[in-house]
Amino acid sequence: MVEQPFIFVTFLIFFGAALLATVALYARQAMIVAYIFAGVLAGPHVLGLVTDAAWIEDLSEVGIMFLLYLLGLNMEPRQLWRMLGEALGVTLLSSVVFFVAGLGVMLLAGWTTNEAVLVGAAMMFSSTIIGLKLLPTTTLHHRHTGQLMISVLLAQDLLAILVLVVLQETNAAAPSAGTGLRLFALPLLLVLTFACEKVLLEPLIARFDQIQEYLFLLVIGWCLAVAEAAAALGLSHEIGAFIAGVALATCPVAAFVADSLRPLRDFFLVMFFFALGAGFDLGLLSAIWGEALALSLLMLAGKPLVFRWLFIRAGERARQSLEVGVRLGQISEFSFLIAVMAQSGGLLSPLGGAIVKLATLLTFVISSYLIVMRYPTPIAVSDSLRRD
Repeated sequence: MVEQPFIFVTFLIFFGAALLATVALYARQAMIVAYIFAGVLAGPHVLGLVTDAAWIEDLSEVGIMFLLYLLGLNMEPRQLWRMLGEALGVTLLSSVVFFVAGLGVMLLAGWTTNEAVLVGAAMMFSSTIIGLKLLPTTTLHHRHTGQLMISVLLAQDLLAILVLVVLQETNAAAPSAGTGLRLFALPLLLVLTFACEKVLLEPLIARFDQIQEYLFLLVIGWCLAVAEAAAALGLSHEIGAFIAGVALATCPVAAFVADSLRPLRDFFLVMFFFALGAGFDLGLLSAIWGEALALSLLMLAGKPLVFRWLFIRAGERARQSLEVGVRLGQISEFSFLIAVMAQSGGLLSPLGGAIVKLATLLTFVISSYLIVMRYPTPIAVSDSLRRD
């Protein structure tokens, strides 16, 4: 295979993503959809402009690490416990319902129990990126809506981390000799990370907090160091990055870190979603379209109703509860990650992974359209909705 020039492939990724993102904004879609479609079009199964997406996938994993790092940075422990107390019941009950729904669809379609369980697990989460990108904050109503959504999304993120830990433990490719180490790896990593943050990181930040370039380098090094430590202990880089963020969340510069790393995260996330699109084989559509369509329609119709019912029982107003449900009515980018990790570990077949990816993409497109047609968003269909 002829090695493609790095600059040419990078040009294709970002020029193609920018071009389709422009179309997506005119079509009132979230830009994440454009990144995936850019990958599909440029990938080996359509235009063939990018013939080997493997190196892009390796690089794009950094984007997931920074995504989880920033999620951790937004989880200041005391605030996290308060928000979890408000949303834990709603999140756990809704996750069970969505898991059973996904499991049932796959079992009825004749898939094995193991694959049905993994697909069901991928259905439990809603998209943090789409949910927050399409949420206005200019009125008291939507500030409260945002609080409800963020509480659920934070609880879902923690549940997703737990699922990733379980996947790491049951990974078919992992040597059985490492099981004993991994049982103690998570608490050991937590203790070491929080200790190093207090003893080493905070004094350095306090001493040199006026030098922003140094802080930028320090917090990136911190993220990657904890990620590597997690990998050395038998966990994943992504889990380590999340723990690094939570440990740093109590630091006074956490807000600065979050703001400064967002462009870097977005850079790598573009590559991640482009690589997902480039790796999607359109030839599989005939074999998976039924299950993917059933899952996407079930989630799009079921999630708003389930969240509405649960939030009303929690004391919220019916209209606001339905809006939160609609805004949480898609499958998550975490579902992509679960599918990729399960497939790479031999726990999920390529067809099973493709079902999760296609169902998630369908819900991204349809959910974004429903939200911008009905509710205020930064890309709403009318000036009145954009002003709200």
